[in-house]
Amino acid sequence: MKKHSEIDIKNKLVEYGEEVFNSDKQNVHYFVGEEEEEVNEFLNDLENYPHAFLIACLCDKQIKAERAWKIPFKLKKRIGNFEFSNLFKLTEKQLIKYFLKPSPLHRFKNEMAKNTYSAIQRIGDKYAGDASKIWKGIPSSAEVVYRFLEFNGMGPKIATMATNILARELKIRFKDYYSLDISADSHVKRVFWRLGLVKENPKPEEVIYKARGLYPKYPGILDISCWKIGRKWCGPKEKKCDKCFMNNVCPSKV
Repeated sequence: MKKHSEIDIKNKLVEYGEEVFNSDKQNVHYFVGEEEEEVNEFLNDLENYPHAFLIACLCDKQIKAERAWKIPFKLKKRIGNFEFSNLFKLTEKQLIKYFLKPSPLHRFKNEMAKNTYSAIQRIGDKYAGDASKIWKGIPSSAEVVYRFLEFNGMGPKIATMATNILARELKIRFKDYYSLDISADSHVKRVFWRLGLVKENPKPEEVIYKARGLYPKYPGILDISCWKIGRKWCGPKEKKCDKCFMNNVCPSKV
């Protein structure tokens, strides 16, 4: 079998990533199922609820993403509406109550409630109640990541993830994409290893810097391919190499 170079592997990953990146905007299906369509529509409505997107990102920490991304919608149900002017009037104590009852929305309910309250206040004070001003006007990717980092509880991983989703799925334009790193989750790390790009069980930093070296102008575009491969065909135990679009260059093909 021909041994393919790292360049061959990188090119295949980038080709698929660019295909998705350059496709027309479609609603992001955060959740699958008819009963979840209302949640999907709500999270995709950046025109009316850009703050919902930010709060969902903020809550995506130490719980399953599926649970975290439903929190703004559940808050909307508990509060009665999610208009920013209404949220801005809430006290921190009131918001903590909505996070707690009738059941906790997050594993760290008090911390997340306080971070959400702080985010709402920052959106109101710095962005005149419009969270979309964080990413409007074709700013650089570094500017957007930095603006997310200014929110309490928003670390580099989540700030980069949020900016990546805006660019890739929601088709928000930026001046450049240099600062958008790959998200080194378990799927991406496993795929990078099986493709021979890193050693087994790599540290997140190894994957991030490898991606930067492979495709400096937009490292995060490799995320699109690797995440799909890891979720659909390259599982921890089961591999479906015959169905994977990387099967003609992958050194781990069975």
